[in-house]
Amino acid sequence: MESIARKLDIEKKYSYADYLSWSDDERWELVDGAPYNMSPAPTINHQRISRRLVYYLEDYLKDKTCEVFATPVDVRFPEDKKKNDKEIFDVVQPDIIVVCEQDKIEDDRSCIGPPDIAIEILSPSTASKDCLKKRRLYEKNKVKQYWIVDPQEEEVYIYKLQGNGLYGTPEEYTKSDKIKVDGFEGLEIDLNLVFRKVVKKTPEKS
Repeated sequence: MESIARKLDIEKKYSYADYLSWSDDERWELVDGAPYNMSPAPTINHQRISRRLVYYLEDYLKDKTCEVFATPVDVRFPEDKKKNDKEIFDVVQPDIIVVCEQDKIEDDRSCIGPPDIAIEILSPSTASKDCLKKRRLYEKNKVKQYWIVDPQEEEVYIYKLQGNGLYGTPEEYTKSDKIKVDGFEGLEIDLNLVFRKVVKKTPEKS
């Protein structure tokens, strides 16, 4: 099958309706109508970190109304509360989201509007977009917390929405820290466990 990228017009502004017509063989995001290819697939370490974060969140939220979702899950940001697919030009797939308002996921297709937490785990192909374009997009759409997880440096940066509607200076955490998550009393994430490397066992000599 021919790649979608070969068919895209870089001058065109694409909508969620266009996005839905593309093959499931490739993953894409739209930021202000501009398409971004999500290939290649995440690394094993990326997936390992994602799984551990989801475990922490899922275990904490198991008896609560909020839910955690791991990619691929679309987050649509309609302008002026318009939900017409042809009028939505921002569609992203954060690595992990936490959603506390059930009406945002009631159509069962995606999250409509800002999740309470959006988490992006950096990879070389997406780092620039995650740190700049998507940070501005999340800020514009009032995502309460935006986490950037850096597997290479084993660090986490958390942007929080301030009273002026903008993100402040990010909180910085290293592998030796524990994150006490704002708005989720009792939720503490041990980054040493999140970033822990798997130790390979040496085969015993017979």
